[in-house]
Amino acid sequence: MNLMKSLGAAACILLASSHAAHAERIAFGATNSQSSHYAYFAALAKVVQERFPELQTSVVETGATVDNLKRMQRNQVDAGLITTSSLYHAYNGIKKFEGEQIKSKLLFAYSLAPQNIIVRRDSGVTKLEELSGKRYGPGQRGSSTEATAEEVLGLFGVSPDWVRGSNGELAAAIKDGRAIGFIKSAVGTKFDALTTDIATFSPVQVLGLTDQQVGVIEDKLPELSIVKMPGGDMENTGPYTTYGFMIGVSARPDMPDEVAYKIVKAAMEDKTVQAAAFPSMKGSNLAELTLSYGTSPLHPGAIKYFEEVGLKVPAKLR
Repeated sequence: MNLMKSLGAAACILLASSHAAHAERIAFGATNSQSSHYAYFAALAKVVQERFPELQTSVVETGATVDNLKRMQRNQVDAGLITTSSLYHAYNGIKKFEGEQIKSKLLFAYSLAPQNIIVRRDSGVTKLEELSGKRYGPGQRGSSTEATAEEVLGLFGVSPDWVRGSNGELAAAIKDGRAIGFIKSAVGTKFDALTTDIATFSPVQVLGLTDQQVGVIEDKLPELSIVKMPGGDMENTGPYTTYGFMIGVSARPDMPDEVAYKIVKAAMEDKTVQAAAFPSMKGSNLAELTLSYGTSPLHPGAIKYFEEVGLKVPAKLR
């Protein structure tokens, strides 16, 4: 009996060792750990590993979207936070990625990200053009928010004295008066947690776009979305208009189809964990968001899942 027990224990050890040897490590590049999107990726990693234990997942704090795409190209992360606009630029080798094309493919989108142009109320700034010459944060260094902010303000000849840094560093600069504001992604139609924290120390307001500015953006930057926001007391506005993009997850260029399929399947079929970590996702149809707002090709593993559940993948996403 003791011999049988020993043999059984040895078999279990060998089996566990075999599983460990065949496990695939998946590193998700996220963003600054203070961001609600970092919490989302922690939830996604949990969902994927629980559904597919052979995928050993982890989350890496990074400089966000542009940084993630460059890390995917270097195989430092396997998948990561992107925006549909930055992914479009990287995949096509244009703008910030000119001469540095990155063939990362979209796995899925999970949130619309309106970009709030935020200033301290005591700055005296009430129009976009008044930001020229002012110390102002374009968004977290290396992020799509930063890249898009420079592009949008550049369309209108607005040239702030840019203050660079992490979201935390920019928030500190705004609180102590070293910067008059920054551009920050909203969560749904509300301030994210970091902007809310700033507003409790230093009242802020949002600068909306004029109809003329909206027309220029639609003409020159078609990869961006125009978003109608309700405004409110904290924003110090009524309804206003801003620009935005979809936020999603893309894969390193050489990710195996089956791994991509498993990540997408786990994300699409989870109904609780991701929404608990990122509440604005509650009630969202991730597949519909992905197929409606994606602007660059889907990973073949993602296509396999969407077609498996009976969805039609647009030709532009193949």
